[in-house]
Amino acid sequence: MMIGLAQINSLVGDIKGNTDKIIAHIKRARKDGIDLVVFPELAICGYPPKDLLQKKDFLYEILKNINRIVKNSEGIAVIIGIVEVSSKALKPINYDVSMSAHFPGYMLNNSAAFISNGKFIGTQAKTYLPTYDIFDEQRYFVPAKDSHVFRLKDKMIGITICEDIWVDDKPIQRLKQNGADLIINISSSPFYIDKYKVRKFLVRQRTIKNKIPIFYVNLVGGQDDLVFDGGSFGYNEKGKLIASAKRFEEDFVVIDTDKIKVVKETRENKDAEIYNGLVLGLKDYVEKNSFKKVVLGLSGGIDSALVACLAVEALGSDRVELVMMPGPYSSESSIKDALELSHNLGLAPLLIPINDIYDSYLRTLRSEFKGLPFNSTEENIQARIRGNILMALSNKFGYLLLTTGNKSEMAVGYTTLYGDMAGGLAVISDVPKNIVYRLCKYINQYGIGLEKNIIPKSVLVKAPSAELRANQTDQDDLPSYNTLDKILHYYIEENQGKEAIVKKGFSRRIVEDIIHRIDHNEYKRFQAPLGIKITPKAFGFGRRMPITNAFKS
Repeated sequence: MMIGLAQINSLVGDIKGNTDKIIAHIKRARKDGIDLVVFPELAICGYPPKDLLQKKDFLYEILKNINRIVKNSEGIAVIIGIVEVSSKALKPINYDVSMSAHFPGYMLNNSAAFISNGKFIGTQAKTYLPTYDIFDEQRYFVPAKDSHVFRLKDKMIGITICEDIWVDDKPIQRLKQNGADLIINISSSPFYIDKYKVRKFLVRQRTIKNKIPIFYVNLVGGQDDLVFDGGSFGYNEKGKLIASAKRFEEDFVVIDTDKIKVVKETRENKDAEIYNGLVLGLKDYVEKNSFKKVVLGLSGGIDSALVACLAVEALGSDRVELVMMPGPYSSESSIKDALELSHNLGLAPLLIPINDIYDSYLRTLRSEFKGLPFNSTEENIQARIRGNILMALSNKFGYLLLTTGNKSEMAVGYTTLYGDMAGGLAVISDVPKNIVYRLCKYINQYGIGLEKNIIPKSVLVKAPSAELRANQTDQDDLPSYNTLDKILHYYIEENQGKEAIVKKGFSRRIVEDIIHRIDHNEYKRFQAPLGIKITPKAFGFGRRMPITNAFKS
């Protein structure tokens, strides 16, 4: 039997467009003699649909397009992720009833439809509905009650959906007991560092333990703060890799179950996967939200250098606008570095000095600030002037404003609300400072297009600084980023408390200070633009901390 894994990039809400793409893949597969073509979890509506699932019109549109797929399935079988409406009360469409699975009315399942030769054969609902991190599926769906197998030619096929393969072996065991010869898992599994490696190891262990082949097809593409990395694959019953799709792009992989060939496992470059994930997340956010260009402030520092490179890689230099806004404390070396980077990227930056505007602010506030020392107030005024200028360009020309704050800065409040936090997409807000440096070195080593050494070496070696006061460096009141990032990892991603972190050899004073900064700045992050998730625990939807919070770790 010939099985095709169709790793597609769906757009949430574009039900007709997604279905058009699905039908095109079905036609291609049928022409190539494929017996079964498999698509990802919720491929018709896109993942995650969130509260669109509470719109009756949305569900009706899904049902209408499932029928289109059925009509186009003559001579081939299809497995595809759908929203299954368990009640027939969807018609009439204006029927006034709660859409939530937790109230009377419609019961929704996150399901896989098995369609064959112009007929809708049946469905398999998802058993385990995740509610951790970015997931909230129990808000919408009810779990599967039964495990079904479907006959195709001489094979009995069992289907699991994403989380079903992560929790335990029970869904696979039930399907095998029901006669399954192979398992298809359809997924929309978001990317974060090392997850691909974990995902493959997990599925391999499932195949060995249950002595059954598993074919895994994953979604690819960017959706809001999430990146889906694709990387679909198949393992035989001995845990040997027999198929592997590309990552971070659409792909179509064919498996001949009668002529199984073992393929070589490849080692993943961690910096490459982070870089490719950020590029895909940025590109799809821009494209799927119909922005023509992006704009960002270029300071001569390492963070804005990374974001500029990511933007050019994702969109091309003709769709990126760089703006230099030197102020009273901008160093000549930073201005030089910003100009050199712009030149290397093939761009001519806008130059908008802020000295006069800044002086005007200080004159306006002179009487109120009389006798008070220079502090973060005057520093933040500079950042907010720059934010205003960038937002003005964004508003006037319809550009998407990219912010340049990294995760380390976001964690401790080292970004300015309504200043450098102003924007539409925080591209590197989940990238710790040490990984920022690694990515910049990666860019210089491998290049953008054919060009290498894009980022000036001086950017990589100078002390990080916001340049908002004379001779300022980040380490004036922060520990080294090597120390800071380790503490942040333990506290944010591993949820370890103060005492546990201190026991790892860190200064109690430093740990207490960093934890206080993280907790105190929750209000800032709550108002921050959307960021692209690349770590197991990003700020945003997956980390829901109260702003008013008296708990001390």
